[in-house]
Amino acid sequence: MADEKARLERQFDAIARDMPPARRIIDPLLRGRLSRFRLPIACGLILGSFLWILPVFGLWMLPLGLLLLAFDVPRLRPAVSRLLIRGRRRVGLWRRKRSAE
Repeated sequence: MADEKARLERQFDAIARDMPPARRIIDPLLRGRLSRFRLPIACGLILGSFLWILPVFGLWMLPLGLLLLAFDVPRLRPAVSRLLIRGRRRVGLWRRKRSAE
Protein backbone atom coordinates (compact mmCIF):
# COMPACT_ATOMS: atom_id res chain seq x y z
CA MET A 1 0.00 0.00 0.00
CA ALA A 2 2.81 2.41 0.79
CA ASP A 3 4.37 1.68 -2.61
CA GLU A 4 1.14 2.58 -4.38
CA LYS A 5 0.87 5.86 -2.50
CA ALA A 6 4.50 6.69 -3.26
CA ARG A 7 3.91 5.88 -6.93
CA LEU A 8 0.89 8.19 -7.03
CA GLU A 9 2.84 10.95 -5.27
CA ARG A 10 5.64 10.59 -7.85
CA GLN A 11 3.08 11.06 -10.62
CA PHE A 12 1.71 14.19 -8.98
CA ASP A 13 5.27 15.50 -8.61
CA ALA A 14 5.95 14.79 -12.28
CA ILE A 15 2.82 16.70 -13.27
CA ALA A 16 3.93 19.61 -11.11
CA ARG A 17 7.39 19.54 -12.77
CA ASP A 18 5.88 19.46 -16.27
CA MET A 19 3.43 22.26 -15.49
CA PRO A 20 4.94 24.60 -12.85
CA PRO A 21 1.74 26.64 -12.34
CA ALA A 22 0.01 23.42 -11.27
CA ARG A 23 2.37 23.14 -8.29
CA ARG A 24 0.58 26.07 -6.59
CA ILE A 25 -2.62 24.01 -6.67
CA ILE A 26 -1.25 20.50 -6.13
CA ASP A 27 0.97 21.13 -3.11
CA PRO A 28 -1.66 22.74 -0.82
CA LEU A 29 -4.22 20.08 -1.73
CA LEU A 30 -1.95 17.11 -1.14
CA ARG A 31 0.32 18.23 1.65
CA GLY A 32 -0.68 21.68 2.79
CA ARG A 33 -3.43 23.56 4.49
CA LEU A 34 -6.14 22.46 2.03
CA SER A 35 -5.64 18.73 2.59
CA ARG A 36 -8.69 18.50 4.85
CA PHE A 37 -10.83 19.80 1.97
CA ARG A 38 -9.42 17.28 -0.53
CA LEU A 39 -12.19 14.71 -0.10
CA PRO A 40 -15.11 17.18 -0.38
CA ILE A 41 -13.47 18.84 -3.40
CA ALA A 42 -12.96 15.45 -5.07
CA CYS A 43 -16.58 14.44 -4.47
CA GLY A 44 -17.79 17.81 -5.72
CA LEU A 45 -15.76 17.49 -8.90
CA ILE A 46 -17.06 13.99 -9.56
CA LEU A 47 -20.67 15.02 -8.93
CA GLY A 48 -20.19 18.16 -11.01
CA SER A 49 -18.98 16.10 -13.95
CA PHE A 50 -22.46 14.60 -14.24
CA LEU A 51 -23.72 18.10 -15.08
CA TRP A 52 -21.54 18.18 -18.20
CA ILE A 53 -24.37 19.57 -20.30
CA LEU A 54 -24.09 22.93 -18.49
CA PRO A 55 -21.48 25.42 -19.76
CA VAL A 56 -19.26 25.64 -16.66
CA PHE A 57 -19.34 22.00 -15.67
CA GLY A 58 -17.83 19.32 -17.84
CA LEU A 59 -16.39 15.88 -18.17
CA TRP A 60 -12.98 17.39 -17.38
CA MET A 61 -14.04 17.37 -13.75
CA LEU A 62 -14.30 13.56 -13.54
CA PRO A 63 -10.60 12.69 -13.98
CA LEU A 64 -9.57 15.54 -11.72
CA GLY A 65 -11.95 14.36 -9.01
CA LEU A 66 -10.71 10.78 -9.35
CA LEU A 67 -7.11 11.97 -9.01
CA LEU A 68 -7.89 13.70 -5.74
CA LEU A 69 -10.05 10.85 -4.49
CA ALA A 70 -7.32 8.30 -5.23
CA PHE A 71 -5.06 10.04 -2.76
CA ASP A 72 -7.50 9.15 0.04
CA VAL A 73 -8.94 5.84 -1.24
CA PRO A 74 -6.26 3.13 -1.45
CA ARG A 75 -8.24 0.90 -3.83
CA LEU A 76 -8.21 3.60 -6.52
CA ARG A 77 -4.47 4.27 -6.36
CA PRO A 78 -3.17 1.52 -8.68
CA ALA A 79 -5.66 2.24 -11.46
CA VAL A 80 -5.29 6.01 -11.26
CA SER A 81 -1.49 5.90 -11.16
CA ARG A 82 -1.49 3.56 -14.18
CA LEU A 83 -3.76 5.96 -16.06
CA LEU A 84 -1.56 8.89 -15.08
CA ILE A 85 1.54 7.12 -16.38
CA ARG A 86 -0.16 6.26 -19.67
CA GLY A 87 -1.52 9.77 -20.04
CA ARG A 88 1.85 11.37 -19.37
CA ARG A 89 3.48 9.07 -21.93
CA ARG A 90 0.89 9.95 -24.57
CA VAL A 91 1.23 13.66 -23.91
CA GLY A 92 5.02 13.32 -24.19
CA LEU A 93 4.72 11.49 -27.50
CA TRP A 94 2.25 14.07 -28.76
CA ARG A 95 4.57 16.93 -27.76
CA ARG A 96 7.58 15.31 -29.43
CA LYS A 97 5.57 14.66 -32.58
CA ARG A 98 4.33 18.25 -32.67
CA SER A 99 7.79 19.70 -32.13
CA ALA A 100 9.20 17.53 -34.95
CA GLU A 101 6.68 18.93 -37.43
